[in-house]
Amino acid sequence: MATRGEVEDRGAACGKGGTLGEDRRGACGREGGRREGGGRPGCAACSGFKPASPRCVRCRAKGEGYGALWPDGRPRCAWANPGNPAYVAYHDNEWGVPCHDDGRLFELLVLECFQAGLSWECILNKREGFRRAFHGFDVARVAAFTEEDVSRLMADPSIVRSGPKIRAAVGNARVFMGVQEEFGSFDAYLWGWVDGEPVRETGLSSSPLSETLSRDLKRRGMRFVGPVTAYAFLQAAGVVNSHDEWCYLHG
Repeated sequence: MATRGEVEDRGAACGKGGTLGEDRRGACGREGGRREGGGRPGCAACSGFKPASPRCVRCRAKGEGYGALWPDGRPRCAWANPGNPAYVAYHDNEWGVPCHDDGRLFELLVLECFQAGLSWECILNKREGFRRAFHGFDVARVAAFTEEDVSRLMADPSIVRSGPKIRAAVGNARVFMGVQEEFGSFDAYLWGWVDGEPVRETGLSSSPLSETLSRDLKRRGMRFVGPVTAYAFLQAAGVVNSHDEWCYLHG
């Protein structure tokens, strides 16, 4: 049974802009069910460009009309929320950029695992809280967490207070360190799946690569690393570049 804190975190605790339900830097639908397609932002089919709103139809618009929505005139992926500067900065400077730093790879992995069942914007809004709670994502310190630390984190409203996910983060840190020992670095392990070259693909929430990675991570003992979460991690780490065709970062 979910604890009170877990129930709260699946509700209002996501913070401004956070939504529940269907993930990913992409899809949002109406509260009564997902609605496919939609028109250009600002047209009769859309009351306003609000990708974070459950009532906002996913925008698939391209070209000048879409770029005009942004102050700098540069069109971005449909999931980027113009009303959240941190979200835009994440899209512009981090998402899809090849990452080879083990510390940051561990941070992304933990955050993606916590994202399961919530929106990424919810997690991004709590990122600083996660950094404080997990000691800057120092993998050795997280791997050494005890049940006392789990209880401390369960009482911390600046993060998503899910006992299973917190315990998974601790266990995953230990597996992460095991991979580092085996391969020399987690970076070498991760990028070895693509021979060091990023994959470019759009419109997917999982792939044969993410399914293979998910199976291997689970075999090693990681949790909350299903194919969809694994794919989001690959995108965040730049192993997969999924910027929309009309996004200025696609090329």
